[in-house]
Amino acid sequence: MDLKVGRLMTRRLQWQPLKDRPDLAAPAVRAALDDLDALVAPIDPGLADTTAFCAEYGVPLDASANCLIVEGRRSAVTRVAAVVVLATARADVRGVVRRHLDVRKLSFTAHDDAVGRTGMEYGGITPIGLPADWPVLVDEAVTTAGSVILGSGIRGSKLLVEGSALRRLHAAQIIALALPATDDADIEVARPALSGH
Repeated sequence: MDLKVGRLMTRRLQWQPLKDRPDLAAPAVRAALDDLDALVAPIDPGLADTTAFCAEYGVPLDASANCLIVEGRRSAVTRVAAVVVLATARADVRGVVRRHLDVRKLSFTAHDDAVGRTGMEYGGITPIGLPADWPVLVDEAVTTAGSVILGSGIRGSKLLVEGSALRRLHAAQIIALALPATDDADIEVARPALSGH
């Protein structure tokens, strides 16, 4: 496995190959990881949200990526997509993402809908293993960030993957969709409660 754990190896995060701990990821995530190298580490489920996780486990925000589920309508058609950005940035949902999806208005998917449609836990939603017909819009900065931490589909663990490997996801579209965060309030905008890391 070519993953560079480096600065993401802490005493509290015990990374191991996902194939050795399949119980630490949602079923949809395990099924989709056949083509990607991934490490997994158990965490306290109460610390799954990005800010709490990074603070408690000593992980830099720029090594963490968030997955947001958004939806919009054009005529009678509802379009749902995942948006992946580094935790140090916020997604330009009302601008770049809305135009890319060609919808008039875009909003974050309601918590219960996001959980129900993904089969993943609140706070653990990840771009890996989402419904095949959803575009996965990945900010280009994620793909050049080196190893990044993502949700695993459950709150009790995190995945470590190479950001560039997200290019290989079935529905991945790599675009410049993030605005740099200027303060903590902006970072919070990038992480509504329905997202996880």
